Formats: sequence, structure tokens, C-alpha cells
Amino acid sequence: MKLKEVLAISGHSGLFKYISQGRNGIIVESFADKKRTFVSATTKVSALEDIAIYTDEEEVPLRKVIKSIREKEGDGKAIDPKSGNEELKNYLAEILPNYDRENVYVSDIRKIMQWYNILHEHQMLDFEEDSEKESENGSAGDQAAENLTGTEEVKDKSKKPPLTRKAAAISKAATGKASLQKANTKAAGQKKTVPKKTIG
Repeated sequence: MKLKEVLAISGHSGLFKYISQGRNGIIVESFADKKRTFVSATTKVSALEDIAIYTDEEEVPLRKVIKSIREKEGDGKAIDPKSGNEELKNYLAEILPNYDRENVYVSDIRKIMQWYNILHEHQMLDFEEDSEKESENGSAGDQAAENLTGTEEVKDKSKKPPLTRKAAAISKAATGKASLQKANTKAAGQKKTVPKKTIG
């Protein structure tokens, strides 16, 4: 599985695997209990491939942070996400010394560690087949970078959110493709089909 097929969904804890395109949304499967769920087009969905963390100089893709954690821990897990605030900050500082301490919150660090440990548990830390160029191709999505959690409003527009999503909402993009396919099929008088979703 590629990292771009691993999803974080606003309002839901843990990680999810992309399964297929649904009507007005997508079907996902929870890594925790393997239950499948429909996610509507209005829900904020982020592929881990498209998430980056701010540093003092630039944005660092989450995949690189995950790789650094793995180099540090070997076959072990990352720090417990429930650890104290200072422990989490110090841990991330070891992995990413120049991370933006003003705009990367402890809640973001907890998410990163939680995600890493989920990937570790499911032996999904080998994702070198994902091309970094794929994440760079979402230039249109750069203009619509959003706060991942969707719960904290950035009042000062000069400040940047700690985690950014480079691609536009996956569910909305998927819905658009499905609608286009539906219209083309109807015009051709063929049997209606739903295209398989390609994330990223």
C-alpha cells in the first residue's frame, strides 16, 4: 500500500485505508477494527502523502519525518503519544531540530506519533514506492492548504497552520470525477459505472 492511500479523517481518530469511490464520497476502512465507512464529500480528508510539517525554513513532508523516526527507532515504536508535552517536543526536536515551535502544536506532535505507531503496528513503514514528485504535483491544492484538524481557525492570516494539506479535498475531487463520468455515460447511452478512485 502506498502512503497516499492512507487517510486521516477530520472528526475520526486513527487512520483509514482508501477502498473505493462511492456516490458523493469515498469508502474507507479503519485500521483499528477493519470496519468500512462511507465518508461524504463534505468531510475533510487528508492523505498522509500530502501532509507536511512547518520548519523555520520550509515545509517538510510527513513521509520524511516518518523515515527519520524509523532511523531513530529501528524496529521499535515512536514515543507514546500520551507522553508529556515537553517529552513530545524534545522527541520531535531530535527528529526535526528546526521544526516551527510557534506553529507546530503538541496536538500535532501527538498525531504524528500516533500515526507512526499505527503504521508500525501494521508493518506499513516501507513506502518508498511512493514518488515524492506525486506529492509535489498538487500545486493547485497548495492554494487551498488547510489546517488538518479543521478545529482551530487561523485568525492571523500571516501565520501558517502547523500541518498543511497540499492536495484539495480528496472526497470532493473524487465526487467531481464521478459526476463527470456519470454525465458522459448517460450521454453515450451506456450502463452507468463508477470509476475507481485514484488518490493523490
